[in-house]
Amino acid sequence: MFKKLSRSAVSTAVLVAAAAVAIAPTSASAAAPASAPASASASASAEPTPLSRARIAAHFDLSKGQTPENLALAPGGVAYVTFAKARQIAEISPDGTTRILATLPEPADGGIHTSALGFPLTVGIVRAHDGTLYFLYATGTPDLTGVWRLRPGGQPQRIAALPAGGLPNGLALDPRTRTLYVTDSVLGTIWRVPTTGGTPIAWSTAPELAPAGFLGANGLKIHNGAVWVTNLDKGTVLRIPVLPDGRAGRVRTKATGLPGIDDFAFTGRGDQLLATLNGPGQVALVQPDGSHSTVLSQADGLQNPTAIALRGKSVYVTSAAYVTAQDPNLLHAHLNR
Repeated sequence: MFKKLSRSAVSTAVLVAAAAVAIAPTSASAAAPASAPASASASASAEPTPLSRARIAAHFDLSKGQTPENLALAPGGVAYVTFAKARQIAEISPDGTTRILATLPEPADGGIHTSALGFPLTVGIVRAHDGTLYFLYATGTPDLTGVWRLRPGGQPQRIAALPAGGLPNGLALDPRTRTLYVTDSVLGTIWRVPTTGGTPIAWSTAPELAPAGFLGANGLKIHNGAVWVTNLDKGTVLRIPVLPDGRAGRVRTKATGLPGIDDFAFTGRGDQLLATLNGPGQVALVQPDGSHSTVLSQADGLQNPTAIALRGKSVYVTSAAYVTAQDPNLLHAHLNR
């Protein structure tokens, strides 16, 4: 399998595989909180068939570095994705056509000092109501690492620098306060940045965000007055309230035992969410009490799923194929409510 990969792809595959081992549910870090059951099973799901009609909506070219890391949806069935290894932002039309919107500049040293990975990559992405895309770029260099913006028809520009020694990963937008929240998977930090740009503020450095051998804080969403975040190494889903003065409240663990958890999205039924499990190649339905069940798997076409997004009853999942090294894709499924 690895013989077909470039050197950077091999390093990614090895690290992702190592992360999956490090966060096996038998580890001490996966112990369930008092508010959640110690283990979860398929019988815990209240919905026998939460997802249906799964199909591959678009296939990508691994030889071109088209490893989709994150996605944002727009009206009309359009999806925007970051191709991590290609350093690109792309638009995916409803018929599966891929159009490259921007390619980020390569760092002078080739990104060999990018924390944990050793190559530059585009990661989290969100879309504002006016069509502006905000996304993250990690290069291991101070001149390029940070939050970037791409306005419709414009050119990408960095609006906020982030520590070159970290790994900015997940991104969420609070449109009410025009604030961007960023997870740093290496530094175990959630940063806060205005959409206008400027100096980031370390919003939370809680120990629950720290990595345990590879990558910590990862996926990120704003939901019901709180910042929700996953920890890949620890296999957890965390909730951090946004206090009235904007500061971070006390971290609460909402779910455990989710090895390789990456991105997630809320289904519209309270705190119920869908989460991608990168190493196992699955999508899990996580209930408000922390129990969870598998609703999509490799049999549906998943290849190391990295991100998930919902619009109405449409569910989109990106697969980067970091370890499988075959068929990176965008999957579409129907949410049965």
